[in-house]
Amino acid sequence: MINRVVLVGRLTKDPELRYTPSGVAMARFTIAVNRTFSNQKGEKEADFISCVVWRKQAENTANYLKKGSLAGVEGRIQTGSYEGQDGKRVYTTDVVADSVQFLEPRSSSSERNQGGQPFGGGQPQQNSNPTYQQNQPMNQQNYTRVDNDPFANSSGPIEVSDDDLPF
Repeated sequence: MINRVVLVGRLTKDPELRYTPSGVAMARFTIAVNRTFSNQKGEKEADFISCVVWRKQAENTANYLKKGSLAGVEGRIQTGSYEGQDGKRVYTTDVVADSVQFLEPRSSSSERNQGGQPFGGGQPQQNSNPTYQQNQPMNQQNYTRVDNDPFANSSGPIEVSDDDLPF
């Protein structure tokens, strides 16, 4: 039996990052994936697919992707159900992502900060301490972890020797 999914699409809104009570990061997001055919009016339609990603990939997804970002998702389909507030059974289908690929550079965003620079460029952040809350219940507000990019100010290719490679 095989349960494998590969998707490429754009996020419909910013990812929602939360932490389990034991401190494990989880991000939930939806991507719009264009269908390969047009409807009767000649318009392209899209499917809106709910995705969940865990641990470090969840933090990276929440930090680097936002509404409109192009992303590749690889994972598996997982179904579930719960009892809704009205007492009726609600069925869910999610893609549990093993990998989320960021398919656009951060500077390609059309959003700009007040100084006119693309987000992610310019001066490095002064605070190198990550900001996030652990051990929060799933329904409380959490904060996205922010780490400095160690390659942000690099001016050329990054030197890597064969000894640095794990294979």
